Amino acid sequence: MPQVNDMEADNGKTRVTAVRQLPNEVVRGRDCLVEIYGKSIGRKFDLDEEYITLGRDPDNHIVVDTDSVSRRHARIEDLRGSKYIVDMQSTNGTYVNDKLIDRTKLSHGDYIKIGDTIFKHLSGQDIESAYHEEIYRMTIRDGLTRIANKRYFQEFLEKEFSRCVRYGRGLVLLMLDIDHFKNVNDQFGHLTGDYVLRELADVIQNRMRREELFARYGGEEFAVVLPECSPGQAVEFATILRDMIANHTFEFEGNAVPITVSIGIASLDSSMKVPDDLVRKADEKLYEAKNRGRNIVVV
Repeated sequence: MPQVNDMEADNGKTRVTAVRQLPNEVVRGRDCLVEIYGKSIGRKFDLDEEYITLGRDPDNHIVVDTDSVSRRHARIEDLRGSKYIVDMQSTNGTYVNDKLIDRTKLSHGDYIKIGDTIFKHLSGQDIESAYHEEIYRMTIRDGLTRIANKRYFQEFLEKEFSRCVRYGRGLVLLMLDIDHFKNVNDQFGHLTGDYVLRELADVIQNRMRREELFARYGGEEFAVVLPECSPGQAVEFATILRDMIANHTFEFEGNAVPITVSIGIASLDSSMKVPDDLVRKADEKLYEAKNRGRNIVVV
């Protein structure tokens, strides 16, 4: 039957109900889903049955108890060794790799989003290795935006701070916040809010260089670490990011959502003794940008 490997406390919200175990000679595949964003991050759901249903109702094989998930939301079918996911006329739809689907074949690495929960589909011979690799990735990546998370940001900043202090190099931190993000959630719903976060992360990540870091700091706040960067270069780069976001079309399910960002900039100086000093200064400039009307860069 589908099994769950616990990574965090269940809290009673997500579980797998018992289903009939198939004989060994007809057990299907080595596929599984791993929850990478939601209430039970890190849990693994084996897809060993011909049909696996997902939804809010307790009689589903995979139960996701959140308001944005329909009672019977989607099902995964096995067809000649391949897995297909089918939307069951859910209220909020089923997404695979950010695209709304009715029915589609699943491939290794596909992202499945139902409501505000995201699963990653894993398949192949060495499924346990792939699973543990995914678990490690969760420790450094944000499940929704797929960029670096706060933990990795802190480790990266500490390393760059020490290096730049030691060798007298420039280091700049940008703190970026989506303007009036609560209004987006209130007016369009949390699924639209999730889309905005994911899309914004994609837009900015495409402009980052290998030696730089872009991370989700928390909620609608992001951080950009720019080693070997002068304050003037940072202002130019931040202005480009601000203009890119303001001019980008954010559209979800037919709704165009106007999005702007405020950005605070801080540069390493001799008064800063620890990385938190740089973060604190960038945060001060971010709040100043918001108080001065938003959609601006303050350094």
